Amino acid sequence: MASKSSYGNDSISALKGADRVRKRPSVIFGSDNLEGCIHSFFEILSNSIDEAREGHGNKIIITKFKDGSLQVEDFGRGIPLDFNTKENRYNWELVYCELYAGGKYDNNKSGDYMFSLGLNGLGACATQYASEYFEVTVFRDGYKYHLDFAKGEVNGELVKEPYRFKRTGTIQKWKPDSEVFTDVNVPIENIKEIVKRQSIINSGVEFVVVDEATSEEVTYIYPEGIKGYVDELSDMKGFTEAHSFSAEGKGRDAEDRDIYTVRAEVAFCFNNNVNVIEYFHNSSFLENGGSPDKAAKLAFVSEIDKQIKARDKYKANESKISFVDVQDSLILVTNTFSTQTSYENQTKKAINNKFIQDFMTDLIKKELEIWFIENKALADKVVEQVLVNKHARENAEKTKINVKKQLQGKIDLNNRIKKFVDCRSKDVNIRELYIVEGDSALGSVKTGRDAEFQAAMPVRGKILNCLKADYGTIFKSEIITDLVKVLGCGIEITNRHTKDMSAFNLELLRWNKVIICTDADVDGFQIRTLILAMIYRLMPTLIETGHVYIAESPLFEITYTPKNKKEEELTLFAFDEKEKAEILSKYDNSCLNIQRSKGLGENTSDMMWETTMNPKTRRLIKVCPDDAKKTADIFDLLLGDNLAGRKQHIEEDGHLYLDMLDLV
Repeated sequence: MASKSSYGNDSISALKGADRVRKRPSVIFGSDNLEGCIHSFFEILSNSIDEAREGHGNKIIITKFKDGSLQVEDFGRGIPLDFNTKENRYNWELVYCELYAGGKYDNNKSGDYMFSLGLNGLGACATQYASEYFEVTVFRDGYKYHLDFAKGEVNGELVKEPYRFKRTGTIQKWKPDSEVFTDVNVPIENIKEIVKRQSIINSGVEFVVVDEATSEEVTYIYPEGIKGYVDELSDMKGFTEAHSFSAEGKGRDAEDRDIYTVRAEVAFCFNNNVNVIEYFHNSSFLENGGSPDKAAKLAFVSEIDKQIKARDKYKANESKISFVDVQDSLILVTNTFSTQTSYENQTKKAINNKFIQDFMTDLIKKELEIWFIENKALADKVVEQVLVNKHARENAEKTKINVKKQLQGKIDLNNRIKKFVDCRSKDVNIRELYIVEGDSALGSVKTGRDAEFQAAMPVRGKILNCLKADYGTIFKSEIITDLVKVLGCGIEITNRHTKDMSAFNLELLRWNKVIICTDADVDGFQIRTLILAMIYRLMPTLIETGHVYIAESPLFEITYTPKNKKEEELTLFAFDEKEKAEILSKYDNSCLNIQRSKGLGENTSDMMWETTMNPKTRRLIKVCPDDAKKTADIFDLLLGDNLAGRKQHIEEDGHLYLDMLDLV
């Protein structure tokens, strides 16, 4: 008999129709969460923008309805929906039911769209597939067309009727499907942000955003495009005015590639109060930059470095400026279009065209050189400011290095911190510190951990209650000062008792995760609370920034010994009574041996790894104080001087915790 898990010819299957998107939305939209849902909205909006940019309609209306549905209305030529003799199918099928079908594949050969944001023929179809419902209304050729879809399937037939008014355009209304996306409520603020950016880089096009829930209506239009936007950002506080320039050219990314057209527009000013750098390509906001970002960095550093040398402003043996020195005083917006684009992926957050990078580098260099010649007084000021930025950066870096050296000089962690066991990796992004209860637990953690990125620090018994002890007493405690040194980030307290302790600096934290790991009994819970209280009082930012965790350990170890010797013996773990009951319901109870889990110190290495340390199977509780005042009140109630409140809490709520007595 074939195994149920056999892998053969019948194991291969293909997704068809709407399932290609509904079951794998992240392939098209980048994710299946709110970000992906927002991207689906942008796909529909981008098609209307492409029409407006080609001169077909100068107004786009975006509406968010109370039920979360969205609508984009344009006044372009209207999407063709009738029968396509070349493809022998209706165009509505190609546009809304066929991935990789569209009218933007011949951009480089003078097609219907020279510079299009829509590119791959995916957006309209994918968004339709990912919608609870999708309605299309088109006005063109003297007719009004209407078509409905539901969950990726056409609902009825194409309705075509004469329309005696002159208007043309497309109205698309849809509701993102919660079966596809984990979050389908696109915030109106996200819509406004997207639309404002599009109005900036599509000068002269009027965008109207309507929020049905609040009856708010906002209009965005930038007649001067990115120059007007730079002026707005600078708000007349820059020490130079906004300057813009543009150019068009033709080239190719490699000898064996097609020649294509690039149109680039750049606007900048120097400003010490506002620093903004944004790149757009074919109306897509390039969050990750790519070619324009590389071009801007090369051009600005090259030209300003040349100007500094021409003025003999570098000191002897001084290193050249970096882009961060320029960026500290720069507002820069670039807006490029090309008939051929290499995006990193469908979400269009970066491009990697070599010709676009080379073209923009040469353009910005040339225009900057002219600007420096024509604005000598301002140019001198820019040079001086960039050097000020450079020296400030270098001084800050030296200070940071000195602080690190001082800390390292004071603390030889491996030798001076008793029983601290470090890990091999120096990468703070993966390093984890387990604060464990006692030497026996340290032994289990030490042998059960992944020594590459997991370290361990034992606490001996119950540490001081840092919410009641004064600072003098706290910093006389060796275990507390050792913990502070191991963490490496210093403390957020400054007084006469802390003169030998480093001031708090989150960047010096040596760990990505600080994990409190104690036994699942009353003593373990109390030690956990005392450690949390210490962190809360001395370095609360660690909790606020999400670096502190609690490791859950199982309450029950259940061994399943099957009567059939051919079956494998299993060891199962239950973290609470509910999980224990679930396990008992799945197996023959006569084959089960149930015992409360031993203390961490009695765990085998394998058990320690599987239940508490393996990132794939462990359970960590992230400590997140949503309400700072509530957190402070609870700590004061449980560990502080609020004796009356603690007594009342025990009298009123103590019965809720009686089951914990079983853990002793």
